[in-house]
Formats: sequence, C-alpha cells, structure tokens
Amino acid sequence: MRGVFSAGVIDFLLEKDVRPDIVYGVSAGASGAASFVCGQKGRAAATMIDYLDDPHFMGMKSLRKTGNYFNTDFLYHQIPEKLNPIDQKGFEERGIRLKIAVTNCITGEAEYPEIHHMIEDMDLFRASSSLPLLAQMVPLNGYVYLDGGIADSVPVRKSEEDGNEKNIVVLTRSLGYRKKQEYAILPMIRAKYRRYPKLIEALERRPRVYNETLEYIQSGMEKGSIFVIAPMGPLGIHRTESDRSKLVKAYHEGYYVAEGLYDRLMHFLES
Repeated sequence: MRGVFSAGVIDFLLEKDVRPDIVYGVSAGASGAASFVCGQKGRAAATMIDYLDDPHFMGMKSLRKTGNYFNTDFLYHQIPEKLNPIDQKGFEERGIRLKIAVTNCITGEAEYPEIHHMIEDMDLFRASSSLPLLAQMVPLNGYVYLDGGIADSVPVRKSEEDGNEKNIVVLTRSLGYRKKQEYAILPMIRAKYRRYPKLIEALERRPRVYNETLEYIQSGMEKGSIFVIAPMGPLGIHRTESDRSKLVKAYHEGYYVAEGLYDRLMHFLES
C-alpha cells in the first residue's frame, strides 16, 4: 500500500507528459506502472484507495478462504476488466515498454518478463505483487512465483544492463532508510517454504541486497546516471494499510515531491 506514494508521482509525470522509453515495475509498483504506461491519470491511486470499504478488496477473511490477503479475483479481474478498466489501446498507442520483476520460487532469482497485453498478462502483475506469507504462489510456465521485491526491490541494475544510461528511480521509502532483518517471521518463512530452499535464501538475504541497492543508487546519483524521487521521511503506512486518510496524504506527498523536483528532473534528462 506504500505504492500510493508512487501513484502521486505517476499522476504528476502524466500531467507533464514525461515519457521514458521503458518502465520497470516491482510489486505494487508494477500495477502503478501499468496505469502510467497506459496514460491513465488517477487510476493508480483509485485502484488502491477507492475500494477500501469493499469487503472483497482485502482482509483476513480473504486470507483464510483463499490464502491471499488481497483478493486476487477482485484486484486482477474485477477492477482491471470492469470497475476501472485498464486501457490496452492507450498502452499500444503510447508505445512505452513495460517490464515487471517477479521472483522465481524455485531458483530464488528475479526475472523480468515484458508485458505485451494488460489483460492477457495479468498473472504477471499478480505474481509481482504476491507478498510472502500473505499470498499464494502464482504458477507460470512450469514454475511458481512470488513478489518481485523479494529478489530485486529496485531493478535499476537490470535497467542499466538493458542499455538504459539514465534512470528515474521512484522509491516508497526515504533515501536514508535501511531495511532490517525481520527475525520474528523467519521461522514462519522457513516452515511455510521448506520445499523452496532458494526462496528462503532470497528472503533471508533481502535486507542486505536492498541496502546494497540503495548504496548503488546513491553512487549513481553522484555520477549523474540516476535520479531519485522518494518520500521525505517515513510515510507511516504498512503493507496492508486501510486508513484512507493516511493513503491520501501519501498520495499527495508523492505528487508534490515530484512537482518540487520537476525542474531538476528536466535538467537531468536533457543534460
């Protein structure tokens, strides 16, 4: 739900018609990126905020019944197909490529499939956002997948490997944040995923990998190859946040932070 900050950034960039060649999305950022590449201002925020009162959106009842805290049928079928349709035609017309990160539970490694059709590839979005312990694994092409953030929370290195020399990175944590190991949940992770040792390894090393990536990003900022848009401080929002006022506040923070950085962003892109 911290992705609502990114939704604010997305809406500002859409207003200014900022069009990168390619976008990389991870977890909730993948769903937000879908609205961005389709040119649908307001949609990223709406899909996170408008349905908070709907019992089908998320909750313990869904987790007990389906193994998914976030109701997958509602999020990945009802919303994009009926309630707030994703614009496939807009995606095709704008011509911005989209890759999303998913974590292969067998190998423990990140993969970056490209999206070609918003509805037909919806299981990729679902896989990218399937939080460990709160979601079922998503079967795809003979493998099973979970949240892309497990193996690669910020795929800036992947973007550079693909040949992109300048990268705009949108974070949902402040630049000074460093992830700590959540020792309390490690026994649950090891028990639940005992058949997937590589996934357990990826989950255990995630804090170190995340923190190393932030150091890499800061180095890229100093070299002028990476531009960061991030919260000014803690958003005060947890993964399953349902307080509408907190989410709206975080959305506005994303918008205004992007607005405040706009001139510097244009200089970065033009230099």
